[in-house]
Amino acid sequence: MASEVAKRLRDRRMGVWNDCRKIAEDAAGEQRAMTPEEQGRWDAMQEEMETLDKRIKSVLDTEKRAKDADQAFDDLEGRKKEGPQGPAAIRDMQEEIRKWARGEQDAPKALEIRHQAPGPINYRILTGPTTGTASAVIPTDFYDALIAYLIEVSGLMQCGPTVLNTGGGETLQIPRATVHSTATSAAQAAALATSDPTFSQVTLGASKFGVLLQVARELIDDSGVDLLGYLAMQAGRAIGNAFGTALINGGSSISGGLVPQSSVGVTGGVSGSISGAGAPQGGAVYSNLVDLEYSVIAPYRQSRSCYWLAADKTIGGFRKLVDTNNRPVWEPSAVLGSPDLLLGKPIVADPFMPAIGANNLSIAFGDFSQYFVRMVGGVRFERSDDFAFGTDLVTFRAILRGDGNLVDTSAIKLFKGNAN
Repeated sequence: MASEVAKRLRDRRMGVWNDCRKIAEDAAGEQRAMTPEEQGRWDAMQEEMETLDKRIKSVLDTEKRAKDADQAFDDLEGRKKEGPQGPAAIRDMQEEIRKWARGEQDAPKALEIRHQAPGPINYRILTGPTTGTASAVIPTDFYDALIAYLIEVSGLMQCGPTVLNTGGGETLQIPRATVHSTATSAAQAAALATSDPTFSQVTLGASKFGVLLQVARELIDDSGVDLLGYLAMQAGRAIGNAFGTALINGGSSISGGLVPQSSVGVTGGVSGSISGAGAPQGGAVYSNLVDLEYSVIAPYRQSRSCYWLAADKTIGGFRKLVDTNNRPVWEPSAVLGSPDLLLGKPIVADPFMPAIGANNLSIAFGDFSQYFVRMVGGVRFERSDDFAFGTDLVTFRAILRGDGNLVDTSAIKLFKGNAN
C-alpha cells in the first residue's frame, strides 16, 4: 500500500491538474484564447506536474526498496510470516539461488527462471515448468523482479499483450485474420450471401536475446549485498532494451514488430502539430486522435487491453493538446501506478516508439492483446568462474528466447505524420 507521502503527492498532482483544466475551461467558456498570463500559469503548472511525476516515482521506488530490505532482514532473523505459498520452501529456494550465484559446491551451473503463475500480463502457458529440475526451485519473487525490470523499459509489455510461454523453441503457427466476415440483408426465403473470413499465418520463432554480466568476487562474498536484486535489475533492463526495441520496430531478430505490422489509421494534415504554430512537424491535432481512435473497430476499442502507445516526448505534448472547446484531452490518473488517460483511454510510454516527425508512425492505438509475445521457457542464467579468471570476476550470462507479432492487423492502428 502506498504511503501517505505518495498519496499527498498524488493529491497535489490532481490539484495542479484541476487548476490547469479550470484555466482552459474558463477560456473555452468565454470563447477566447488563453491570455499571456494564463498561458504562463499553464506552462508553470505543466512543469510542476512533471516534477511531481518524478517525485512520485522516486517515492514509490524508495518504498519498494525499503520493503524488500525489511523482508530480507525478517528472513535472516527467522521472522518471515507464514503464508499459503510455504515460507520455509521459499527460503530454501532463495538459498539455492544464492549457492548458485556464489558457485558453492554441488550448486547447479545454470538456472532457468520460469513464471509460476499468471501475472499482470495475459499469460497463456503452453508448457508448464517441470518439477524436480533447477527451474522448479526458483522463487517467483526473483522471476517477478526480473520481469518487472524487463517490462519497465518496454511500454508494449505494459499494455496487456498475449504472452505464449512454450517449453521448446519449435516454430509456432498462429492464424492471422486479414479480412473479417460481413453480413448482408436478404429477402424472405432468399439465399444468404457467403462471406468467409480470410486468414494468413503468423510464424513465431525463438530469437535469442542475451547479456553477459561480470561481478567482482568481493561483491559476491559480501553477504550484505543484494546480489539477486542486482542481477535481476541488470539482466531485466538489458534484455528489456534489446527485446523491447525489436517488439516495436521489428528487424531481423523478430518475425513482426508492432509498427511494421500495423496499418496506418490516420495521416496528419499539412498543418498538423501538437500545440499549434512552432510545434514539431508531423504531430497530431485533436481531430487526428479522434479519427485514429475510431479507425479501430468497436470490439477492439472496448477491450480491456485497449491502449494508446507513444514515446515520452510525444505524450508530453498531449498535455498541451485541447479539443475544439479548448478542454484538455489528456488527464492524469487518480490511482497511483495506473496509466494516465488520453480521450478516456490509458496511455503508456514506450521509449522505442518513433518520435514525432514527417512520415513517422509515432502513435499507436488499439487492442494490444492481439499482439502475441512468444517466450521459450524462462530466462536462462548461467555462471562461469573461468571466463574472466585473470581479473577475479565471476561472469553471469542471461538469455531470453522469444519473438512477437500482430495476429490481427485491424486491432491496432497508427498515426502517420504528414511530410509537409
